[in-house]
Amino acid sequence: MRSSSSRRRTPHTSHRKAAAVALVGVSALIAAAVQSGAATAAPEQAARPGAESVQLTPAQRAELIRAADAGKAATAKELGLGAQEALVVRDVVKDADGTVHTRYERTYAGLPVLGGDLVVDKAKSGATEGVVKATRATIKVASLTPTLAASKAEKQALTLAKAAGAEKADTNRAPRKVIWAANGTPVLAYETVVGGLQEDGTPNELHVVTDAATGEKLYEYQGVETGTGNTMYSGSVTLGTTQSGSTYNLTDGGRGGHRTYNLNRGTSGTGTLFSGADDVWGNGAASNTETAGADAHYGAALTWDYYKNVHGRSGIRGDGVAAYSRVHYGNAYVNAFWQDSCFCMTYGDGSGNTHPLTAIDVAGHEMTHGVTANTAGLNYSGESGGLNEATSDIFGTSVEFYAANSSDVGDYLIGEEIDINGDGSPLRYMDRPSQDGASRDAWYSGIGSIDVHYSSGPANHFFYLLSEGSGTKTINGVTYNSPTSDGLAVTGIGRDKAEKIWFRALTTKFTSTTNYAAARTGTLAAAGELYGTTSAEYTAVQNAWAGVAVGTRPGGGGGGGTSFENTADVSIPDNGAAVTSSVTVSGRTGNAPSNLQVGVDIVHTYIGDLQVQLVAPDGTAYTLKAYSTGGSTDNLSTTYTVNASSEVANGVWQLRVQDNAAQDTGYINSWKLTFP
Repeated sequence: MRSSSSRRRTPHTSHRKAAAVALVGVSALIAAAVQSGAATAAPEQAARPGAESVQLTPAQRAELIRAADAGKAATAKELGLGAQEALVVRDVVKDADGTVHTRYERTYAGLPVLGGDLVVDKAKSGATEGVVKATRATIKVASLTPTLAASKAEKQALTLAKAAGAEKADTNRAPRKVIWAANGTPVLAYETVVGGLQEDGTPNELHVVTDAATGEKLYEYQGVETGTGNTMYSGSVTLGTTQSGSTYNLTDGGRGGHRTYNLNRGTSGTGTLFSGADDVWGNGAASNTETAGADAHYGAALTWDYYKNVHGRSGIRGDGVAAYSRVHYGNAYVNAFWQDSCFCMTYGDGSGNTHPLTAIDVAGHEMTHGVTANTAGLNYSGESGGLNEATSDIFGTSVEFYAANSSDVGDYLIGEEIDINGDGSPLRYMDRPSQDGASRDAWYSGIGSIDVHYSSGPANHFFYLLSEGSGTKTINGVTYNSPTSDGLAVTGIGRDKAEKIWFRALTTKFTSTTNYAAARTGTLAAAGELYGTTSAEYTAVQNAWAGVAVGTRPGGGGGGGTSFENTADVSIPDNGAAVTSSVTVSGRTGNAPSNLQVGVDIVHTYIGDLQVQLVAPDGTAYTLKAYSTGGSTDNLSTTYTVNASSEVANGVWQLRVQDNAAQDTGYINSWKLTFP
């Protein structure tokens, strides 16, 4: 899928696509550890013994969900939710020390709240230790009666789908009333799902959210999550199959009953279950229809085993039930995709029907879309969409390494056997994503407006840096050369630890609206719980994110430094008066330096509305970001360099922020001064 939701606006005209995640801790320790985009966690935190998740049997998981469901009213009351709000249990993760992380959806007056999801962490004692919310906004709307007719919302959605390249677009679900809370002030809205086919033959499930009062499009995302790879024959492998009488079929009874079907060039339905008189599948050639089925079945088994044995997750939903695979989709279809509506992975046969897209890393990529959908639920658009794609690349790569298959050794290349470019190059590179000509190596303010397959670059790059470090390195015969945005070295901690940190963040810290700043926060919180905030692993997470221009290094750089930070939230009034956040600098001598570092982390749904200034102790103001600059993006997480050499260092310094246009809201999350 190639997203077409990028757009621009001038102030006052429309809402931005998605709000940043807001993380709220009940205890001071958790609050300090998971503040969105905060540069450091304070106070120091030792690794929490038993922080790793345990593998739950389906019965154990069901019991935890029943318990959470029985107590959801009490949980809602404890969280201070309104009388019309209710919680719906979606997922549960349990740690070895008894801590339970329960993921909830939210309703308001019985309507789904899009962007209202949250995760509640409870200790074994039952005490609430932390809460991660997709939105900090109070869920309340003035009226539940729409002004706009549902038929008009449906018509608008059809028009948008066709403009985005969908062919044979049709609405196969009636618009449903929802509360849209993923950015700005919650409003009554319609969600319309448009079906049909996209221009390349991929099924279309375009979700369009429309303001039920004004008709304004608030958000859109594609529900069919795609990734591209190529058949990479894995040699002679063992497959999980089932025998019925004298017939064998591709049903893996040892892995949740995973089945593999042959669509035989069709584009709808389940297809025909692969079956035969013997238990031998395919011959290694694409011309044999069983070969693609064998590859897909093998990749699904590897991915199941990886999640179960490495992360303790039994199946995509953690309930021991498998999804299913479909191969031979369409005619010369050069793609593969995950689809929530069928709970299945689907693979095309590639150009000329000679290169089925059933490689190990592709299977891992597609099944991981399912895991993401059933955990964080990262929206498939904007920065969260890039993180969604990166998560699939990260764990697709992890599955490939886990497989230890001599015919397909592990690497940090995505779809390396596909030759989709005709020159032997892979589809994506994790060590330096820009090698593909479109992906980005590092974060920048407009990254949320590009295709999610390319905005995934900074997270893929982060994972490589965290695993292997920067510079030149040869792994399994492949030489990598990974740079950093700040030109400073990163020392890796090994892929195994990097995987555990990302998985813990995905399942216990990320929400549907997580962006890059919040992904940094979530991975730091995960690293702090697993290894402690004074550990080499925690520092490596900070350095790896700084290496892709998300946040700063400890001390503000590689050479150290003294920092003064304020992590208290300060709400920014919509189109209102300026607000300030202060830090007191002491213990310095003389004037401030000519390269004073000002790290700013602001959560806001449209940063073009903001003016941001540094105010010195004598009242002199230095404009860091002017009004109407920064583009139509969410959040400001960057470091400015200010020549403050004319200012006395000691004293009260302020960050002053003013919102100069209506409709979008936010808050100062944290900021700090670093004296090199």
